Amino acid sequence: MPRPPCLLWLLAVTFSLVPRAQPLAAGDSEEDEKAKTPLPAVPCDYDRCRHLQVPCNELQRASPTACLCPGLSSAAQPPEPPRLGEVRVEAEVGRAVVHWCAPFSPVHQYWLLLWEGGAAPQKGPHLNSTVRQAELEGLKPGGAYVVCVVAANAAGESSVPGPQSRGLDSAGGPAFGPCGRLTVPPRPLTVLHAAVGVGSALALLSCSALVWHFCLRDRWGCPRRGRQNRRGL
Repeated sequence: MPRPPCLLWLLAVTFSLVPRAQPLAAGDSEEDEKAKTPLPAVPCDYDRCRHLQVPCNELQRASPTACLCPGLSSAAQPPEPPRLGEVRVEAEVGRAVVHWCAPFSPVHQYWLLLWEGGAAPQKGPHLNSTVRQAELEGLKPGGAYVVCVVAANAAGESSVPGPQSRGLDSAGGPAFGPCGRLTVPPRPLTVLHAAVGVGSALALLSCSALVWHFCLRDRWGCPRRGRQNRRGL
């Protein structure tokens, strides 16, 4: 039995309204896969020897992408000793700038210890955990010192070998522990004054010798001339 024209027209309109599936382009599928694949984590921009370095956990929270921090020891234990770095001595003003690197431990504060000879150590002010350098003032020209960096947290403070420990490196070069020896050279003006003093003393001695020689000759006469006169006679 043939269908009425109205029914055929209704079916045609219905099929035309159904959305057709469009094939996905190759680029769209690749972009979707990249969006779903997580990016590999990279190390955070953290340098344990950088002065005023922001803590790594704060860098992780502020970073738009995932980053990794170096492993740290337990906060329930005292920190490991820091590593002493470069020590720049300014002999003209009796000052030294001390650099160090943070340990792989949670640290709340730092301070410096300074020994001069066999005297008791001088303790510097407490510095926050972002600090990696400090100044030592009042150093004597030609003086010899031992400087140590101490790190501390809620569980305690790092160990310090002290000035009598063996194997302390010079603070002017690389050091792998928290302590180092520090020698302040004499001031350039002091060396100049010493050179001028020695030169003046030598000049004074030379003048004194010449004066003494001429005085003796005028008083006693020249021995060589006396001998020649005797031979002529």
